[in-house]
Amino acid sequence: MAKAVATRAVDLEPIDRLEEKVRLLVGMIERLRADSARMADDNARLMRELDDARARVTEAEGTSAQEITALREERDLIRSRVTEMLQQIESLNL
Repeated sequence: MAKAVATRAVDLEPIDRLEEKVRLLVGMIERLRADSARMADDNARLMRELDDARARVTEAEGTSAQEITALREERDLIRSRVTEMLQQIESLNL
């Protein structure tokens, strides 16, 4: 009878080790799922931030182009005024 109990104890050891390995594997899978969900959230957040940054860059480029156009128009206006002033000064020296 003692041999039968010892044989059962020996036979249960592999099952106990397998059970522990399955528990560890389940824990690892749960951690991986949590990490995957967190990374998906981070990815979505970063994509929104990237889209916002792209929109700001596009807006800034548009604003810069408008400012450049306005500055060029102002430069042309000043140039024409200076030309008129120089012509008036030349006419006075005659």
